[in-house]
Amino acid sequence: MAELLLNVTDLEIKAGATVIVDKVSFTLEKGRVLGLIGESGAGKSTIGLASLGHARQGLRITGGLAELNGRDILKPARRDARLLRGASVTYVAQSAAAAFNPAHRLIDQVIEATLWHRLMPRAEATERAKALFALLGLPDPAHFGDRYPHQASGGQLQRAMTAMALCPNPELIVFDEPTTALDVTTQIDVLAAIKHAISKTGTAALYISHDLAVVAQVADEILVLRNGRMVERGPVERIFQAPHEDYTKRLVSLRRAEKPSQARGGDVLLRVSGIKAGYAKGVSILDDVSLDLMRGETLAVVGESGSGKSTLARVITGLLPAWSGQLQFDGAVLAPALAARNAETHRNIQIVNQIPDLALNPRQTVEAILSRPLAFYFGLKGPALRQRVATLLDQIELPSTLRDRYPAELSGGQKQRVCIARALAADPKLIICDEPTSALDPLVADGILDLLMRLQREAGTSYLFITHDLAIVRSIADSVVVMLGGKVVRSGGKADVLAPPFDPYTERLIASVPEMRPGWLDDAIAGRNRSEMPKP
Repeated sequence: MAELLLNVTDLEIKAGATVIVDKVSFTLEKGRVLGLIGESGAGKSTIGLASLGHARQGLRITGGLAELNGRDILKPARRDARLLRGASVTYVAQSAAAAFNPAHRLIDQVIEATLWHRLMPRAEATERAKALFALLGLPDPAHFGDRYPHQASGGQLQRAMTAMALCPNPELIVFDEPTTALDVTTQIDVLAAIKHAISKTGTAALYISHDLAVVAQVADEILVLRNGRMVERGPVERIFQAPHEDYTKRLVSLRRAEKPSQARGGDVLLRVSGIKAGYAKGVSILDDVSLDLMRGETLAVVGESGSGKSTLARVITGLLPAWSGQLQFDGAVLAPALAARNAETHRNIQIVNQIPDLALNPRQTVEAILSRPLAFYFGLKGPALRQRVATLLDQIELPSTLRDRYPAELSGGQKQRVCIARALAADPKLIICDEPTSALDPLVADGILDLLMRLQREAGTSYLFITHDLAIVRSIADSVVVMLGGKVVRSGGKADVLAPPFDPYTERLIASVPEMRPGWLDDAIAGRNRSEMPKP
């Protein structure tokens, strides 16, 4: 029988008088992985942090017990609780970009906890970090750590944080959405690396996610949560094949309907012609990128982390002026720089960012965040302003009670929905959606996608939708652009791009979409290895 590592009994956590986690109990044995599944706000991340003996600002651990190897880690008086973190227990955050210090090189931050706890000398820790960079598929692993956080993509930062968690050889790792920011091809590598590391070291893990298909590839058991309460728990196979509760049945059976393909026609709303751009002189990220987005259409841009998808979004919004090429919007040439564009253009081109932590002002309440575009663009104030804020919150399925909260008091999914509401507030012609549902559980994400499609039908809103989720592409896109290394490698109507014959990269993308069955990851890795073997 496996040895008990973590024992959580009747855990209760409150925000003021509101119960966030309600009498949750579970155990975790050494070398085992427990997946925590549930919708945004279900308490997954809060439970994960409590397993580190920590509660976020505004939350209080008001009851229950959490023991790690027999040590109570919830008592504030326990001086050695701090000594556990970063040594015996480590954490991979949902938003790696917000977790790294922009003023320090990545290698120094990856090995910091290992050195602080004196677990190994600097030279040994550095070599271990480089080995983990290679294991996690980071570019130029021997020198990747010399970069600063802003010089890495979101997916690269997420993998670097996974390396940080693995570096000290901990007993327990809390993975909080570790593949949220990753494209599907990189996700396979990271999941395989996590699974291999756990198997090899005997480290136990709590794996928090809203993606049941992903959790099934690394977890031994699944605990389903909703509204801070346990719904059900069981082995992965049983949860998939014979879920007991209605909510779990809905998660397992969720399948998005594919949007019917249609011939492209009508006016061009956005034309991108021969764009070349980058962040450093002489080092280009986008190389001769061209595309057309029709009025009322959804154009999906897909590709691996670092392919240039988010850079393209920054160029279109004017946040990163292009070096060469031209942008046209609504029949007029767009100035390359944001400052040179007028207020009406700003209103008509909105963006929902990939990382909500970096997009929301931490010192403003939800109401203040949503009120600003309404007041600025439409002059709303008083009761009319408050009513419009309430309508926006209702549209994105957030309760009005959240209007007075600050971003730090929201879950990752709730913050992402506030970003969506802020874009909708401007009533734009084009919304650039940079992974807008990546932080949402499947059921809520499905509702947000339905909302976006309804707005498109009613108002003719156009979307440039950046994503690595090809299931989303099939359900919402009219046309698709596939990017690799800053270039467009395939483009056209959805029916043409997602149908064979494929180029090798597009084929790999499609084969990397997780399937809702245990064992898919092993099959996918085996299939990839076979395709990469030299032909006899």
